[in-house]
Amino acid sequence: MRYLIALIFFSLPVVAAAQTWEDRQVFNASANEAHLRVISSTDTFLFEPLIAGFIEENPGISVEYLVTGTADIDRIVRAAPEDFDVVISSAMDLQLKLANDGFGRIIDDIPLPSWAQWHQSLFAFTSEPATIVINRAAFAGGPIPETRQQLIEILRLRPDDFRGRVGTYDIRQSGLGYLFATQDARASETYWRLMEVMGGLDVRLYCCSADMIDDLVKGEIAVAYNVLGSYAEARAGSKDTVEIILPSDFQTTMMRTAMVLNGTPQPDAATSFLKHLISNQTKRVGDPVTLPPLAPHETGTDRETIGLDPGLMTFLDRLKRRRFLAEWENAVIQR
Repeated sequence: MRYLIALIFFSLPVVAAAQTWEDRQVFNASANEAHLRVISSTDTFLFEPLIAGFIEENPGISVEYLVTGTADIDRIVRAAPEDFDVVISSAMDLQLKLANDGFGRIIDDIPLPSWAQWHQSLFAFTSEPATIVINRAAFAGGPIPETRQQLIEILRLRPDDFRGRVGTYDIRQSGLGYLFATQDARASETYWRLMEVMGGLDVRLYCCSADMIDDLVKGEIAVAYNVLGSYAEARAGSKDTVEIILPSDFQTTMMRTAMVLNGTPQPDAATSFLKHLISNQTKRVGDPVTLPPLAPHETGTDRETIGLDPGLMTFLDRLKRRRFLAEWENAVIQR
């Protein structure tokens, strides 16, 4: 059942009123028990089944779902935490820093293992690897890259075919893009060689996975690097157009996390929403397209899951971030 009603309130918090949202929708607007404001980096079409399931169980609660970028979420929440009830983001490092700075409400009865939560205030509920997504037509008759090194070799052999047709995150603006970049750089020097090759081909820089996938499906780019595969998987009509590659050299897997904010005026409803996210991530045959469930934690393998631990905040240090971005710009922006 869809409880999807677009609604603009006449009385809005100052920060929310000034913010331009990527999407803003209200589900079950006629409910009168509680109104939850959820700020999230996940596109509505992927999150809607989870919200609908929550409302079926809690018909007296409405959910206002506001979508913006991962870096924007951190900025907005820090400026006005009282304006929101639940924060959801794929940028694990920024989320952990928010929780570590005391923005998250302590909830001590969440049934998650220690690796999937931080100090009982930040909780993982999905996991998903960064992928390479390609437009099949651009690789017709040629090899499909299985590793980053193979992608480098293909791009070098066919520069005219790929010039201006490779996309990745602008990590200066994307919190998730920055997280993936720093983790890739820690895992292998191949990352920097790939960035230099992409930079030499006039790489196109994006804010988010959805925009990259859109341009890939339209044929405007041929390669999208480090995007979330769920966005490509959800494009049911594009299965013959795109192919999702899990690079075999190493995979970086993030966990999407959620927290209930300390200042929420609806602590009970917000906690119920969080628990619903955690308990309803088992995929069943026939379910609508939704987010991948939380997978078992993997470390010390080629499918490394980024841990919810203090090491995540290393590259949030201002000096380290400045140095990393300078090196990235030298590789990617070759002008």
